[in-house]
Amino acid sequence: LSELGSESAKIKAMGIMDKLSTDKTVKVLNILEKNIQDGSKLSTLLNHNNDTEDEERLWRDLIMERVTKSADACLTAINIMTSPNMPKAVYIEDVIERVIQYTKFHLQNTLYPQYDPVYRVDPHGGGVLSSKAKRAKCSTHKQRVIVMLYNKVCDIVSSLSELLEIQLLTDTTILQVSSMGITPFFVENVSELQLCAIKLVTAVSDF
Repeated sequence: LSELGSESAKIKAMGIMDKLSTDKTVKVLNILEKNIQDGSKLSTLLNHNNDTEDEERLWRDLIMERVTKSADACLTAINIMTSPNMPKAVYIEDVIERVIQYTKFHLQNTLYPQYDPVYRVDPHGGGVLSSKAKRAKCSTHKQRVIVMLYNKVCDIVSSLSELLEIQLLTDTTILQVSSMGITPFFVENVSELQLCAIKLVTAVSDF
């Protein structure tokens, strides 16, 4: 999926995505939706108090792998949809909604808590996360994966602004996108995301 994301970006840049068979492209998008769904609601911040540190690290690695895979699927889908001269059939509402659902969930539950301590709340309702959870989040490996995911999500948010200029979306979807575009301005240490959000909010206001 990572390779597919990179290749779809190249094909989009070359402007030849519309040369592909529409039927095959739609099938690919439907397969991508399943991959997006797989990681769209996975929390990366759960803390299993009974696990050893090694077990927790392995568990987090597995979850992050699935979440990153879903991000690649989102990017591939959005690259297809925002390519020039694409047929109407590729703008599948379920796929668009799934991309937005994934992005909103992981901004709120994965990325904001990593970049801004204000969002760092124990998912079990016990206030701030334990020191063990903080250590797990601060590991070099975790940070590298998080930065990679952050960059992918920035690309998704930026590409969604392109999609708004191409395709008419439902009012419900526009409300979700508006919320996604405004929230980053209340979060610290996410300047790149805020730049992408400016594009998104501008696209919504022109809608």
